Amino acid sequence: MPAPGPWLAVVGIGEDGVEALPPAARTLIFNAALVVGGRRHLALAASLTRGETMPWPSPIADGLPAILARRGDPVVVLASGDPFCFGIATMLAGAVPPGELLCLPAPGAVSLACARLAWSMQDSRLLSICGRPIETLLPALQPGARLLVLSADETSPQAVASLLVRHGFGGSVVHVLEALGGPNERMRRFQASDALPDGIDRLNLIGIEIVGDPDARVIPLGTGLPDAFFGNDGQLTKCEIRAATLSALSPRQGETLWDIGAGSGSISIEWMLLHPSNRAFAIERRPDRADRVMRNAVSLGVPGLVVIDGTAPEGLADLPRPDAVFIGGGASGPGVLDAAWSALRRGGRLVINAVTIETEAVLFAAHARYGGTLTRISVERLDRVGGMHGFRPAMTVTQYAATKP
Repeated sequence: MPAPGPWLAVVGIGEDGVEALPPAARTLIFNAALVVGGRRHLALAASLTRGETMPWPSPIADGLPAILARRGDPVVVLASGDPFCFGIATMLAGAVPPGELLCLPAPGAVSLACARLAWSMQDSRLLSICGRPIETLLPALQPGARLLVLSADETSPQAVASLLVRHGFGGSVVHVLEALGGPNERMRRFQASDALPDGIDRLNLIGIEIVGDPDARVIPLGTGLPDAFFGNDGQLTKCEIRAATLSALSPRQGETLWDIGAGSGSISIEWMLLHPSNRAFAIERRPDRADRVMRNAVSLGVPGLVVIDGTAPEGLADLPRPDAVFIGGGASGPGVLDAAWSALRRGGRLVINAVTIETEAVLFAAHARYGGTLTRISVERLDRVGGMHGFRPAMTVTQYAATKP
């Protein structure tokens, strides 16, 4: 069928209702054969609506077929404020060609919050805990930062305050902005360690001015996090080697890592911390270690890490193709290295660390076959020698790194 032109309009509507909408948005709603939205949005637009209405089902994606079935008819989807800011328009844009979609945003909660707080939008970090684990906030808890957090419901401010206190940020200033833009708008301010005010509206946004206590658990922005950040049973890539390993893996935005023989998961966790769109799959054959990897991931704010309780190469079969592979354990196993190299995309990076001569032999063979580089990394740490001090060497690590042509 020929493209019908823009037939699907996404209209941002605020708590001030249709009276605040521009004439073009009002006309679209009035002429729509179908108006879709949350029950709150449909109620706000009821005085203008003349066509059919459809509240979103749960899950929302189940409503897409009914919308697409009306292709060519005028359809309006109502959304809060700016529909492309953690909004429904992103999902619709993935289902409808750009030429068939029209978006008319209204001032969103984020813009209104910055206006009320007198915060610069570009200097504030926007996060959401709508349908997302609250632990995803942890990497953003940097002293002096200003965060804007989209709430799930009226319980979110208490959950956020508790998280702040638990991790040593009880002195942070929390602003709860309720029903922004509407007649019941309200803004309240308190310290995270204080008791919360009563009667918080379900529709709210949280602004946070991060203040860390002296012992606050700040997740550093660099690679090679302190070893104490990771629960482990000794199977841990130590911080100095980890920093060199991440450098060799060369993470880029939106890339996928396979972490084979994950141990404590430190490499895959730091890979994900480097950018929120990065993904990682940690493959670990021991169930107790796999459980520990997941606990470490949650405690460091990357609960989206996927942990595979299995062995390589069998456990790699159904995983998304990687942009980088790290093998921290099991490189000498039959077929492991070849499976990793075969799965890599063009330009993908393979990094393997070895401390035994048996695994070193595998690395020498890989170097002869695929090229790349071999590097030996030695670290010495200060230790007591009787009543004095001296540097005690850790086991030397041989690191193989190669890029797939």
